[in-house]
Amino acid sequence: MNVTVLQFPGTNCEYDTKYAFEKLGCDVSIIWHKEKELPENTELLVIPGGFSYGDYLRSGAIARFANIMDSVQKYAAKGGKILGICNGFQILLEAGLLPGAMKRNSTLNFISKFNHLKVINNDNIFLSKLKKDQIINIPVAHQDGNYYIDNEGLKELEENNQIILRYCDEKGKEESINGSVSFIAGICNKEKNVFGLMPHPERAMEDLLGCADGELMLKGFLK
Repeated sequence: MNVTVLQFPGTNCEYDTKYAFEKLGCDVSIIWHKEKELPENTELLVIPGGFSYGDYLRSGAIARFANIMDSVQKYAAKGGKILGICNGFQILLEAGLLPGAMKRNSTLNFISKFNHLKVINNDNIFLSKLKKDQIINIPVAHQDGNYYIDNEGLKELEENNQIILRYCDEKGKEESINGSVSFIAGICNKEKNVFGLMPHPERAMEDLLGCADGELMLKGFLK
């Protein structure tokens, strides 16, 4: 599988992401933000974590206007699969490819730890290898991870099975770590080809490093 990973000034997870997909047997290319076209053979586009453009203005707000993003919009419109992780999720929100917005964590602190997640919907390619209500343990590392959407938008997410992950404790009780509406940790679009989540599955690929649950998530994209 051919995976393309975007790189912006301030991105810091592109090589972790490259390693994770190469570990799964994929061919991975890293593309600089000034490029105007994605590689023609792209089968999955990943926008990784970090602090694109230093998180000036709002997280992802400047990256949304990068040269490469016109090609990203076209790729999404044609049904291309996109995964946004942490800052990548923020960029997808700013670009209008996913609904909602990100605010500063309700604690006003940077959160960096392993945290449990509950699989809410697995009727999508990303989480197809996991069971509904399965509990996984994935690192989080963010300051602006407080997902917000209004009541009407939340109802639409629920009706379309677009909420894919919620924060929870080790027993599966849903809980807030950053103030996110409805404990949301990850969502997808209606067409289920664009996915965004704040936790970092690419950092959970080795039992030696704490957990390999991220491997179960990323394998869903493999043919």
